[in-house]
Amino acid sequence: MGGREQDFVNEAFDTNWIAPLGPNVNGFEDDLEAYSGVGHAAALSSGTAAIHLALIILGVERDDDVLVSTFTFSGSVNPIVYMGATPVMVESEPNTWNMDPQALKEAIEDRKKRTGKIPKALVLVHLYGMPALLDEIIAICREYGIPIIEDAAEALGSNYKGKKLGSFGDLGIFSFNGNKIITTSGGGALVSDNAEWIEKARFLSTQARDPAVHYQHSQLGYNYRMSNIVAGIGRGQMMVLDEWVAKRREVNAFYRDLLSFEGIEFLTEPSEDYFSNHWLTTVKVDPKLGITSEEFRLSLLEDNIEARPVWKPMHMQPVFEAYPYYGNGWSERLFEVGLCMPSGSNMTEENYDRIQTAITAIFHNLS
Repeated sequence: MGGREQDFVNEAFDTNWIAPLGPNVNGFEDDLEAYSGVGHAAALSSGTAAIHLALIILGVERDDDVLVSTFTFSGSVNPIVYMGATPVMVESEPNTWNMDPQALKEAIEDRKKRTGKIPKALVLVHLYGMPALLDEIIAICREYGIPIIEDAAEALGSNYKGKKLGSFGDLGIFSFNGNKIITTSGGGALVSDNAEWIEKARFLSTQARDPAVHYQHSQLGYNYRMSNIVAGIGRGQMMVLDEWVAKRREVNAFYRDLLSFEGIEFLTEPSEDYFSNHWLTTVKVDPKLGITSEEFRLSLLEDNIEARPVWKPMHMQPVFEAYPYYGNGWSERLFEVGLCMPSGSNMTEENYDRIQTAITAIFHNLS
């Protein structure tokens, strides 16, 4: 926490604004609009809810194809299945670990031949805060007329060519889950320059209640709106967002210094056009070092230091393995050697010292 969160929460209690509406919700949306550079924002209960509403707004229907990154968390894919649509999973590329434009084009052309239709939308993920190859992907989507839902759940505070992530798509989504760069404990947001779309998201997220004195519903709605209490936490968090981004980048620099030897490869910004919030510091561990990524993880765990594997690709997940996948297995290989290092914004000098001591001992024993 940054310090001001409690003030906004107390204000909500003092003024009796507890419901999923109120000054904090409005203020948090204003903050998100100002920070992202996008015209309109709807504060919601989760990033997954934001993707779900984005698909509804874009008119996705049962049996439509929706393109999505395979190397991501299941929250990017679940809403596609909620809609009865078909998630078409697209491989990543080595430079950003995000969607491969060549595989994307292959997927579009093949699905067009098989179904006679162009995919209805693309859910484009910026993994671990790293911007995707936006110029190439946007150009392909414009060529085929495919709208982009920009999944910036892990990438608030990152930018590409000086423009904030979340502002490149037709719709953008953020997540404020407890593990994200800022948190509201749980929450998300949908952003767009299309005011009608965001107004529709607000309507659908409050159970789609028609403007009548009595309770009347002409459309199916959802209980997806963020509460005034939670939004108060978000307003306080926005005040320290840039500070937390700087902290995550400091953590990343610490690991680069500590693990600066052959056999460890970091997810790295390809050029000065890319600015990652380094939400998580991720590495590839070459088994030729004499240790696998899993052995490295378990060795750290012996010292009560928790590292985690990178995301298991969605096309490898039992729940999604029957859906179409376009790629060369690169993300599968990355899953075998990739590791997420402890990367919290609240890392202390004591944490750094413990990690350095443990890692130094592990690699000393290998030499």
